[in-house]
Amino acid sequence: MRLILGVLTVWLIVTVLLPLSALLIKSVESPSGEFVGLANFAQYFSNPALTASIGNSVWIALVSTAICVLLSFVFAYGMTRTCMPGRSVFRLISQIPLLAPSLLPAISLVYLFGNQGVAKDLLFGASIYGPIGLVMGEVFWTFPHALIIMTTALSTSDARLYEAAAALKASNWRTFWTVTIPGARYGLISATFVVFTLVITDFGVPKVIGGQYNVLATDVYKQVIGQQNFRMGAVVGLLLLLPAMLSFAVDQWVQRRQSAALSSRALPYEPKPNAAIDGAAFVVCGMIAAVILVVIGMAFFASIATLWPYNLTPSLKNYDFDNMDGGGWESFYNSLQMAGLTAVFGTIVVFTGAYLVEKTKGFGIGRFLFQLLALLPLAVPGIVLGLGYIFFFNSPSNPANFIYGTMSILVVCSMAHFYSVAHLTAVTALKQLDQEIETVSSSLRVPFYRTFGRVTLPVCLPAVLDIAMYLFVNALTTVSAVVFLYSPQTTLASIAVLNMDDAGDVAPAAAMAMTIFFAATAVRVAYTLLSAGVLARTQAWRRR
Repeated sequence: MRLILGVLTVWLIVTVLLPLSALLIKSVESPSGEFVGLANFAQYFSNPALTASIGNSVWIALVSTAICVLLSFVFAYGMTRTCMPGRSVFRLISQIPLLAPSLLPAISLVYLFGNQGVAKDLLFGASIYGPIGLVMGEVFWTFPHALIIMTTALSTSDARLYEAAAALKASNWRTFWTVTIPGARYGLISATFVVFTLVITDFGVPKVIGGQYNVLATDVYKQVIGQQNFRMGAVVGLLLLLPAMLSFAVDQWVQRRQSAALSSRALPYEPKPNAAIDGAAFVVCGMIAAVILVVIGMAFFASIATLWPYNLTPSLKNYDFDNMDGGGWESFYNSLQMAGLTAVFGTIVVFTGAYLVEKTKGFGIGRFLFQLLALLPLAVPGIVLGLGYIFFFNSPSNPANFIYGTMSILVVCSMAHFYSVAHLTAVTALKQLDQEIETVSSSLRVPFYRTFGRVTLPVCLPAVLDIAMYLFVNALTTVSAVVFLYSPQTTLASIAVLNMDDAGDVAPAAAMAMTIFFAATAVRVAYTLLSAGVLARTQAWRRR
């Protein structure tokens, strides 16, 4: 087992740590490869056009975070603290943005509020290309991420505190500020930093709808792809790493505080019907759900319109990708292949690594090092990791150089990019198993692989399937992690959306984005139906 753990540790070093090291080295090199210290950073900060992107990125991230966290808190409050009707429907609609690439809401906003948009008058002459469009697109894309955190925070309240407040005849308003908000404060902090990091490192929305309003993520793309200035791209990439590292540190602190705040005597809170509060929550959640459906519906309608806005007759002309610039149906098939390989190999690697960390004894240094490396990708934006892959795997001296430009590097990069969340899911599932199972098996001289196959894996099967689904959907919709790594033979559907939009084929870009959405939705539905049958047989032991 030590040998397997060592191999997985080397894999994480090669796929995460060394590419980041190559990025750091590139940022302190001259074009000829000589060490120049911080000269590249000084050159960057002496350029007002580039440094303005820092202020733009921070401003957009702050405004988007404030709006997104507020909306997600209200939505989560309605889902967990009221008896409003339609909660299951609202929960389903709220997760829709997770099934689409971040490019899709930006394209939809162009059709809603662009120069020929159906609702452009609502902006009173302001342009959607710039800060307004960026904030709207980012709030839409990050909303489900914040909602998951806020729903979890509001679901773990102690009912005794509300009973005490009612006994003291405290008003609903006072109870809200003295019981509800303090109880959800760690969720609010965590959601704030997660959304801030997602926005400031996102590439899809600014690329489509940012216009002349530059941000750090698009600066990396322009420096590397547009100007072939890899050194300056490395400098901007390292600057993008700072907020992500800060968010990671705060999130770890919040998780430790959150666990200490719950006592074993806590009673679960159950909301009671209140016509006024339930009605208000239904209206607000209904409006948010309607906005999500309008954005998705607008993208779908644009994709089937014959010629926007002159001929709105439905047709599938825009889905004829083989006659479009930027990528044909082959790109979509490549995405399915890449997502499938990432799900299969990623699930095997992630669960094996989590098992060795959680269920083995001894070799403490090796397990600690692996755990540290497994959490590192959580603090690395996709576009930064992809840039590091260029410097590391494209080097002629690298023995793994042969995978550059192939499907393999896309799979490896996607596995590394989404490794941390999958690893934490697997570790959480394995912690549910009593350690005595391995101890008894060892005392009876049962081989560990037999215990793993007959006990550990069946018990953790729900988590294993969730990990595979998480990896598949994220690999299918990702843009930032692979935008620097594809070749003409391995163009992906999300990259085709980007290329079509760049070429002015916005309607086909919307059609390809909707194709990704339909594929992710179909796989999600199929997964739900198939897993229900499998889990009914394998998890029957949980029922008495």
